[in-house]
Amino acid sequence: MDEQATNVTEYSVSEISGAVKRKIEDDFSFVRVRGELGRVARPASGHLYFDLKDDKSVLAAVCWKGVAKGLAVNPEQGLEVICSGRLTTFPGQSRYQMLVEQMEPAGEGALMALLEARRKKLATEGLFDADRKQPIPYLPEVIGVVTSPSGAVIRDILHRLADRFPRHVLVWPVRVQGQGSDVEVANAINGFNLLDGSEGSTPRPNVIIVARGGGSLEDLWSFNEEVVVRAVAASTIPVISAIGHETDTTLIDFVADQRAPTPTAAAEMAVPVRSELIAHLLDRERRLLQGQQRRLDQAQQMLIGLSRGMKRPQDLWMMNAQRLDNLSQKLSGALSNRLQLARSRFQLSDIRLSPRSFLQDIERSSARIAELQERISARSFQQNLERYSARVAELHGRISPRSVLQNISRYASHTMDLQARLLRGAGAVQQTALSSLQSLARQLDLLSHEAILERGFALVLDPAGKPLRTSEQVKLGDRIDIRLAKQNHLSAEITSQAPASKSTMADKPIAKSAPPPKRPASDRSVNKKSVDDEQGDLF
Repeated sequence: MDEQATNVTEYSVSEISGAVKRKIEDDFSFVRVRGELGRVARPASGHLYFDLKDDKSVLAAVCWKGVAKGLAVNPEQGLEVICSGRLTTFPGQSRYQMLVEQMEPAGEGALMALLEARRKKLATEGLFDADRKQPIPYLPEVIGVVTSPSGAVIRDILHRLADRFPRHVLVWPVRVQGQGSDVEVANAINGFNLLDGSEGSTPRPNVIIVARGGGSLEDLWSFNEEVVVRAVAASTIPVISAIGHETDTTLIDFVADQRAPTPTAAAEMAVPVRSELIAHLLDRERRLLQGQQRRLDQAQQMLIGLSRGMKRPQDLWMMNAQRLDNLSQKLSGALSNRLQLARSRFQLSDIRLSPRSFLQDIERSSARIAELQERISARSFQQNLERYSARVAELHGRISPRSVLQNISRYASHTMDLQARLLRGAGAVQQTALSSLQSLARQLDLLSHEAILERGFALVLDPAGKPLRTSEQVKLGDRIDIRLAKQNHLSAEITSQAPASKSTMADKPIAKSAPPPKRPASDRSVNKKSVDDEQGDLF
């Protein structure tokens, strides 16, 4: 036993690891392994680490960064795939692993299972809800198309738009199949949404069409990727999906605002038929004109019927003209009556406000005051006192001297108090009358024609002594009287009745002035100074 152990060759750990590595790589230099993807890790280095498993075993796998970018399938946990590559070992952990160089889905069954699981997940988030969908504009100004620029899809869309209603089309070229195509489609949708449409820049589309031709489930898988679905859900521009043929269904069809069975049908959904729209507008115009004409005919018939029952405008106008004539006649008489009444009131107020009437009122008040003073004078008091003394002497036998003296004293005090009150009342009445007289004198001075003459005016009287208001009241040869301020008078003779103007007023005199006639002193008006002098004499 010891000799046998001594004869066995000794290997180092590295030698054993290297021998195992060479053995495995030589025997398994190319293998195809079918299994379900388990743990999938994507570190910052860009390499891809995952597990291939079945119901009994697990095989570690790694896909280097350069190979991972070109994979036809986006590795996700639970996806059944077929990986091609070779086996190798990792001496640092004493384990073997598979270096994957190619990956493909293991039949449509696996893709359908993954598609259904992803659809349920996104539906749970509410991305497919109908209330999130936006209406497609009826006639968009700009249409954005996300598709391959070299395929037949873009030509079919442009041709169909030109036939129905030509619009401005913006094409965002992308790959529609293969690794990285899903990111390009999502970036194109987001790019259209970032356009602001300002003047001088690229216009912002009113609707986006995402289109691709037909193909297998693997060919259309880019439009089932979550990044594309979320880009369509976040788009503020309405999106029409047109992926594959009518029987093909992708996840973008559930989240898009409108699904078209084919790219050509998407173009038909985007714009109406121009000829049909023109025909529809012409039909609406014709119906509108017919309805308007019928309405005008009905209004005309109604107007004719109403006009039969109306009076002629001439009759209405003549009736109003007759009423106007009657009212104008009444107005003329009413104005004359009103003027006469105002003149009468003014003359009456002039009489009441004359200085003579004021003096007469003052004289009557003074006489009344003198009478009252006489009645309460010392003589009358003495007479009353004598009468009371005689009565007291007569009643002396019945009343005591003390009570008589007391009564006499009270009566004398009462009488003196009455006399003082009467004197104060007479003074107040006299002062009130004086204030009223002064106020009326000031009003008379303001209303007097003498005050108006003091301001530079003149009063012109005809030969009969009546005031002149128009030139028609006199004739040539008449003499007129011109009254000025401070009792000045002028006499003039009418020599011309030509209309007044600046030249005639300055060069041609109308009347010839003469010395004023002498007037008796009794006819002169009493001015304010004479009234004040008389008031001073009275009071």
